[in-house]
Amino acid sequence: MFRSLIRPAATRLPLAYLAPARGLEDEAYLKPIPTHSGVSTLVLNRPQAKNAISMKLLDQLADCLEVASFDKNLRAVILSSSTAGAFCAGADLIERRSMTETQVNKFLADLRAALHKLENLPVPTIAAIDGPALGGGLELCLACDLRIAGHGVTKIGLPEVKLGIIPGAGGTQRATRLIGLSRAKDLIFTGRMLTAQQALEWGLVDYVSEEDQSAVERALELAGEISVNAPLALRSAKKAVSRALELPLEPGLDFERATYDSLLKTQDRLEALQAFKEKRKPVFKGE
Repeated sequence: MFRSLIRPAATRLPLAYLAPARGLEDEAYLKPIPTHSGVSTLVLNRPQAKNAISMKLLDQLADCLEVASFDKNLRAVILSSSTAGAFCAGADLIERRSMTETQVNKFLADLRAALHKLENLPVPTIAAIDGPALGGGLELCLACDLRIAGHGVTKIGLPEVKLGIIPGAGGTQRATRLIGLSRAKDLIFTGRMLTAQQALEWGLVDYVSEEDQSAVERALELAGEISVNAPLALRSAKKAVSRALELPLEPGLDFERATYDSLLKTQDRLEALQAFKEKRKPVFKGE
């Protein structure tokens, strides 16, 4: 079932590689990056709807995350759009109008589960925001480890109160943990839109691309810096850092030490020591 969700690697970079193959209609798919070993993009592909989250897109997104979670060769994932100038406009409100109450409840439960899976992928994740990230679109970004906004992006926000609801896919919780209580209240109560630079100043994104650079291009640079490191160490580091806000300091330190100890006898650790001795770059195998 999952095989069709993995697209063959493309041969052109940077933006052309995101274009879907002709005749395929996946609304979300994984695509390895040939120039970056261990890096894949998780591509949103509903250009006609600005990647609004439909039931089909959500189902395929969840399947892609399932595939990624078991890929031992994966070192980083970039969440991106197949179309320049777009990221994700949030939930598909046109589809929502025709959904029954049961379907809405299932959609919200499935969306929560998918974002939980995204947040807990064992490898670092980067959201490449090359267009508006609104509502559920921004909530997807908040479930990633790092966020990069394209230089010219002008619409990043959680406008749900303008539609008579509140952020319902983790926005009230993840935004508060990321940018603090007061700024989260400001963002959500007003439903304001932030530019890329404002989002950087607020701490909502971690990087803004250069003026002549897309968010995907900047994300590839960052993924390149990440993916050269020891795969098991990356996974363990993510696990330890992610527990930091959940645990008091002393239990957190205990968890960190246990995670650290588990790496000491790995082949990658021994390779790193040998490479240091020989003054060369280590060759990591994730073992």
